Amino acid sequence: MADNKDNSTQQEAIENAANKKETVNKSASSAPSTRQADTSKKSSGNGLLWFVVLVIFLLVIGMAGAGYWYYLQQSNASQQTSIVQQQQLSQFNAIEKERTAINASLREVTQTNEALKNSLNELKSKNDALDIQLKSTLEQLNNMEGRRPADWLIAEADYLVRMAGRKLWLENDVRTAILLLVNADKRLKSLADPSILPVRAHLAEDIQTLQQLNPVSQSSVALALSGMMAQIDKLPLDTFEKPEDSDSNDTQLSESTDDWKDNLAKVWRSLVADFLTIKTIEEPVEPVMSLQAQFLVKEQLRLQLMHAQSAALKAEAGLYQQSLQYALTILNDKFKSGSTQVTGFVNALQNLMGTDVSRPIPSELASQQPLEKLLDSRVKQVFGQGASAL
Repeated sequence: MADNKDNSTQQEAIENAANKKETVNKSASSAPSTRQADTSKKSSGNGLLWFVVLVIFLLVIGMAGAGYWYYLQQSNASQQTSIVQQQQLSQFNAIEKERTAINASLREVTQTNEALKNSLNELKSKNDALDIQLKSTLEQLNNMEGRRPADWLIAEADYLVRMAGRKLWLENDVRTAILLLVNADKRLKSLADPSILPVRAHLAEDIQTLQQLNPVSQSSVALALSGMMAQIDKLPLDTFEKPEDSDSNDTQLSESTDDWKDNLAKVWRSLVADFLTIKTIEEPVEPVMSLQAQFLVKEQLRLQLMHAQSAALKAEAGLYQQSLQYALTILNDKFKSGSTQVTGFVNALQNLMGTDVSRPIPSELASQQPLEKLLDSRVKQVFGQGASAL
């Protein structure tokens, strides 16, 4: 607004000066006749004209100074404006970044709120389900009529039957399995519940089946074979022995004169005994068994007894009988059959061959599945998922 006022003031001064010049020119042109009369006034008019020109010049200089000052003000204002614009732009960018961050935070908060709402809904649904299950459990507990302490005996019986199966199939311990089944039957008997009689019938069937198995102790047979293996080194082998000469000890002379012929023959044999010896052997001559051969024979016998021992522990009757038969063959062929030690060893082996080591163990117990069904119906359904750890 100040710049506009200055411009209007300068324009008015210029117009006034122009008007004055026109007035002077008009007066000079219109009144030539009066120039002589105004000669006296000429000096005063020129002075006024110079004064006006000086005023106009001063006005022009003032206007020029005012324009330069206005230019400086405008340049400073434009610089300040650009600085302010840059500051405002940086502030706007900062505000924009902050707004973007706030929007991202708002989105995250919104997502978190939605997740919390979903979790809250799930918790509510689970809580409702738990409430329903609690009510159902309470109703079942109210309908049990004090049967819970007795029904736990069914779980104990099921555990004993499972232990009997492990003893039977993993350790081949029939005696312990029978004892466990008997204890399980006692647990069910203490319930005094007629509905459990079919399960007890299956238990009785399993007990009778196991009692009818071969009662021979496999460990006893294995220990007997171990004791026999320790006696192998003491058994005499059937090796070649130098026969005794029946005539070697008959060198004494008779005092009777009637035996002169025999005495003469004895003297003759004693004289030629160091030069030539003739012996007669009626039995077949067997080759001499070396120490290595003797060791191998005893080790073969020991190996067969070890095979029989392993077969007895595994209840493999075929391999057991075959190993003992081969051991008897070695005894009859390689050892002295007339020796009392060999005879006793052979008799012991024959007794072991007459022992039945087979034991057809059943692949499953007849009472296991009915007892599991009974446990499901009487315990697991009553207590829900809490009985799944049984």
